[in-house]
This record gives sequence, C-alpha cells and structure tokens, in this order.
Amino acid sequence: MSILGEKKTAQVAGHSLIYYRTGKGEPVLLVHGITTYSFIWRKIVPLLAAKYDVITVDLLGCGASDMPLDVSYAIKDHTERLKEFVTSLGIEKFHFVGHDLGGGMGQIFAVRYPDMLFDLAMINTVAYDYWPVQPIIAMRTPILRQLMIAAVDMGAFGLIVKRGFYHKELVTDELMNLFMKPLQKSGGRKAFLHFARCLDNVDLMEIAEELKKLIMPVLIIRGDEDPYLGAMIAERLHQEIPGSRLVRIATAGHWIQEDEPVQTAQALLAFFEGKHV
Repeated sequence: MSILGEKKTAQVAGHSLIYYRTGKGEPVLLVHGITTYSFIWRKIVPLLAAKYDVITVDLLGCGASDMPLDVSYAIKDHTERLKEFVTSLGIEKFHFVGHDLGGGMGQIFAVRYPDMLFDLAMINTVAYDYWPVQPIIAMRTPILRQLMIAAVDMGAFGLIVKRGFYHKELVTDELMNLFMKPLQKSGGRKAFLHFARCLDNVDLMEIAEELKKLIMPVLIIRGDEDPYLGAMIAERLHQEIPGSRLVRIATAGHWIQEDEPVQTAQALLAFFEGKHV
C-alpha cells in the first residue's frame, strides 16, 4: 500500500481508471490536472485521511490509467467519466477537490450535479477563458508535438516543472522522476499530447453564468507565485460565486501541494468542517 492508500481499478466507459483510497469518513475526491496524476497529492492525503475517506484518481490518459487516443480528453468529458467513476464506487455525495484542470472539472460537476457534492474546493484552477496557457498551447504545434513523441526533452520539461515551484529546492531527482514517469513511454507521451489537443476553454465559458447561481460552499486556494495561472482567475471566481472563500498562500507556486502541503491541507480541513479560514 502506498502513501495514497490501496491501489485499485475501476471500469469507466469501457476503460480502466487507477485510483487509490485510504481513511474513513465522508468521501473526498482529489482530482489532478494536466502534466500530473495521483502522485501530486502524496503530501496532502495523509493529512486528510485521519478524518476523511480520501480517493485520488488518475484521469483517463494519465498516470497508470488507460491511455486510449480515440476518446475525448476534453475537461467536460473527463467530468462525465468522474461522475460515472464515483457512482461505480457507490458514492452518493462527496467533497470535490480539483487542482489545475481538475478545478475546471469541479466547476462543471458542481453545475451539472450539485446534489452529489457537499462542497467544491479549487486549487490553482483554470476558469473562464484565461487558459490554455503556455507551454500547453505550444504542445499543439506540429513540430513540438513530433519532438515530444520522438523523445522526451528532460531538460525542457524539467524547466517547466521547476518554474511552477516557489521552493525550488524541492525539485529533486525523485520528484522529477514522478512527473516524468508516464512520459517515459511512447503511449504516455501520445496521451499527454492528445490531452493538450482536446483542451478548449469553451467548456468552462459555457457554464460561467451558472457558477453565479451555485449555492454550495466553495473554496478557492491560490498560490500567489503560480506563474501559469494568473491571480485574476481566483479573484473573478471569488467575486462571482456567491459566498465563496478565497485563501491565498504567498509561499506557493503552481504545485502548491508540494510547496505548502500543510497550509493547503489545513485550509481544506477547515473548509470541510465549515470553519472560516
């Protein structure tokens, strides 16, 4: 059993999703974004599992899950698979926590299936039409796409990862190996590029007005040194979602789960328990 819990497999839409589960209590689903998979929650899970049933999932095309190239990896389609996934586990209601694109999936889920959520927490999330951002856009260009498929440029990918950290010293060989693991094989590189090609901010613009009508508790966590997703995203979400809370962490970049796991987990726990943070 890993620090994330017991490794399990769920069949969703004819494909295998790998997930991990640990702890007891109300279910908490942790959803990653692009360039990562379940490992990004490794420092958060132990801090939540004492009070909650914590589930981390590798989205289709990511981590150890299946990587078909003939289905859409658009965030609205990932959202529908997540709905099927939690339903297959017999979960009727849960806390949704999404990072990066996972936060966008949380927005769609909250609009489409509000009765299934206790609340929604978004961490350094995408929203509206302020994304996709570089370097994801670059991955759509044919020459870079071919280069990625042919061979992973460890140096370039490493710079992208490191730029997303506030605490640069945390970027160890061990951590880089975790980021790189799915990209070591051709299938993983092709799935990553397919994910990038499928991204379309129209998915979130379609539900932008509906966000203003959400009545569930909503938490927005922002790492102030995130170089990829600007502060205006968190600020606009906070302004437009009624009663939402915004927590800003000054010493965190995009990979806030690694930069400041304790502060992030404390904010989530207080939110789940209905306390102001």
